[in-house]
Amino acid sequence: MKITFNAPAILTFCFLCVGVYILNHGIGLFTDSFILKPYWEFSEFGWYFRLFSNTLGHANAEHLIGNLMYILLLGPLVEEKYGTKKMILLLVATALICSFIHLTFSNYSLLGASGIVFMLILIASLVNIKTGEIPITFILIVVLFIGKEILGMFQDDNISHTTHIVGGIVGAVFGFTLNGRTKKASNPLT
Repeated sequence: MKITFNAPAILTFCFLCVGVYILNHGIGLFTDSFILKPYWEFSEFGWYFRLFSNTLGHANAEHLIGNLMYILLLGPLVEEKYGTKKMILLLVATALICSFIHLTFSNYSLLGASGIVFMLILIASLVNIKTGEIPITFILIVVLFIGKEILGMFQDDNISHTTHIVGGIVGAVFGFTLNGRTKKASNPLT
């Protein structure tokens, strides 16, 4: 038996998160480079970088480990289904969409991979769907995970529940879109 690098996009993303955590919390370097401040800064190059890089930063070890557990559990399944290139697209698109929505509706800073976690939760619940069907497991995941975040929006807990919801929506949209294309492409009769 040999150890394999089975999910390159997911593993690279996770290693980057750990590296950023060590730089930020262990050494104290580049802390502002991985936090998206709550204002638009079109004239600053670093702002464009932070639209994605905020997903690599985490507030503390518990935040990092909690996100990594979900990402490592669900990410390889999604990456195996759709491929590394699409996984990279999913990571980048989710980060950017969550960042733009957060900037539009929030007045506090953003960091962490929770939007990506929720994208993976929703898209993973759709990896085996068939055209024209909606799995009950997907409906239950939406009710439980997204419902919990909607209720959380009314708490003052320093958590970006909106980002979680947006990440879930992105995962659902990509899940239905990619599966629709995959099923049509793999079925020679359609």
